[in-house]
Amino acid sequence: GYQDFPRLSSFLAKDGYMPRWMQNRGDRLVYNGGIISLAVIASIVVVVFRADEIAMLPLYALGVMLSFTLSQTGMFRLMGRVAKLQPGETLKTKVTTIHYEKGTTWKRALNGIGAVVTLVVLVILIATKFMEGAWIVVLAIPVLVYGFRTMRRHYTAVSEHLSTKTFCTDEMREIADVVIVPVAGVHRGTLRALRYAKRLSNNVRAISICTNGDTKERLQEKWDQFPEVTRDIHLELVEYAYRDILTPLVDYILSFSEQEYPGQLTTVVIPEFMPERMTAQFLHNQTANLLRMRLRRNDTIVIVDVPYLVRG
Repeated sequence: GYQDFPRLSSFLAKDGYMPRWMQNRGDRLVYNGGIISLAVIASIVVVVFRADEIAMLPLYALGVMLSFTLSQTGMFRLMGRVAKLQPGETLKTKVTTIHYEKGTTWKRALNGIGAVVTLVVLVILIATKFMEGAWIVVLAIPVLVYGFRTMRRHYTAVSEHLSTKTFCTDEMREIADVVIVPVAGVHRGTLRALRYAKRLSNNVRAISICTNGDTKERLQEKWDQFPEVTRDIHLELVEYAYRDILTPLVDYILSFSEQEYPGQLTTVVIPEFMPERMTAQFLHNQTANLLRMRLRRNDTIVIVDVPYLVRG
């Protein structure tokens, strides 16, 4: 299982029937995605059946017979295509190249008999072991097939959407000569982001949502302490009576982009301080992450993250 399933999943991933990351190899040149997925599934099965190998035997038998049936059926169809070839003729498919072979008639007959026999055994196992766990396979197969086809349709739709076959450069959006910087407070991370924004455009707008007058005065006072950075930057202080600052902030950015630069790409530079320790990140507000998630839903917004690493 750990030898063949990762390779099989990588083949399916290449054809778009499983997540693309399943075809990536790790540092040890193995398919980590397939190995980890199989380990998780196997662990769930062991826990559900309480590590009772007798109870899991019907699943194994059904899996073996189903694999044999699919394999023999596939070979039956393959031999049918090979039989149509003339000596020396080849046929390229999406997966491999088919060559002419002798004796395809008896090979196809043998594969057909094998497919029928294994199918009969599979049906008998399902009928006799249905209540002993066979129902899981009967239920899982349609669900898996539906999932594979859904993933395939998704990848096909994404490929068509990103295709450049009918693309014209006139369809590209213009880039607005403006940079918006959300500001919650004036600190080293904010000043770093403001300085970075000024290198992108001469038209930089800082926006801050103030929930009370004291917050507004403190921010303006702190802002005026660093004229070498804040000079030529328009600071917009929006008073908001509620604690939810995310909604008015997103509304301001989107309305400004639509009114001042309709149809153009507007750059939003998001300052964010990053604690060095992973555990410390949970102690701070996640406004930057939430803002990023909200803005990504709009295709006229380009997000630039400017992190500031906080050590210790």
